[in-house]
Amino acid sequence: MKVGNAATIGHMTRETQSLTVLFADITESSRLYQQLGDEAARAVINDCLLKLSGLLPRFEGRMVKTLGDAIMCVFPDAGAAVGAAVEMQVAVSEAQGGEHPLRIHIGLHKGPVLIEDGDVFGDTVNAAAFLTNVAMADQILISEVTGQELPESVKSMVRPLFSAVLKGGSSESAICQVVWRVDNMELTDINLMAPRVIGVDSGSLLVSLNDQRIRVDRWRPLIVMGRAAECEVVVTDHLASRRHCSIRFVRTSFYLVDHSVNGTYITLASGDEIHLLRGETVIEGTGEIRLGRSRTEHGSDVISFLRDRRSQYRV
Repeated sequence: MKVGNAATIGHMTRETQSLTVLFADITESSRLYQQLGDEAARAVINDCLLKLSGLLPRFEGRMVKTLGDAIMCVFPDAGAAVGAAVEMQVAVSEAQGGEHPLRIHIGLHKGPVLIEDGDVFGDTVNAAAFLTNVAMADQILISEVTGQELPESVKSMVRPLFSAVLKGGSSESAICQVVWRVDNMELTDINLMAPRVIGVDSGSLLVSLNDQRIRVDRWRPLIVMGRAAECEVVVTDHLASRRHCSIRFVRTSFYLVDHSVNGTYITLASGDEIHLLRGETVIEGTGEIRLGRSRTEHGSDVISFLRDRRSQYRV
């Protein structure tokens, strides 16, 4: 790999390089945990990630780290990264006849990165992680600029799907799919007349109660709030249900879902209050959440939320 600028800070080496960052993530792994239990599911997932990382040397790739049910890798160029991505999808597809079939989704992006003691940071990492999150099962998504770096023989495998503003960019960029299957009969035709612009990477969500602060993002996509001790946010109000409500991160939005008897009250920055009962709503900006009672009543624990507009993929 070509080494760029390097510096030493204390005992830590820091350098910049131009690399292609790839994330391969197991799709809907939570279902596997529900079916098999934590220990058995973790073993199946680890076997899959080990198989994927074993393909990297053929493409001069290096695994940076595992992140839950995903691996993060870097490659010297975009062509090598796409080659590895295709091999990963083929390997997982060929294992579909096994006892516990899995599917993966992949995103990759080329650009400058900051390397510190082997770990990799920067907008290129954030963009690759965003593309992974947008990708569906069996898909490989790349940015337009990454596609331009591919060999001519590989460019024929690429088709544009959407437009989006990637982290570090100021204008819309085409998001492209790498078509890796030999039989493409199942591909959906693209409606060239329809607008296809997807949401931007607009930050994570900070949820606070007293001195406790939890970040909901790509790596922690679900929290539960209620009276039960196992909840991520525990309240003491007797009007709150044991597992009262949850906040779930889906692609680029945050949803509050009520599961309670008395409902969830959401106070918006405008001052308006919403009473949510056995339903769900997107939460944006800043506001307050009360479980089981309105802000006009006394005794409620006040949970605040705030969108952190930095990248939700700060890895």
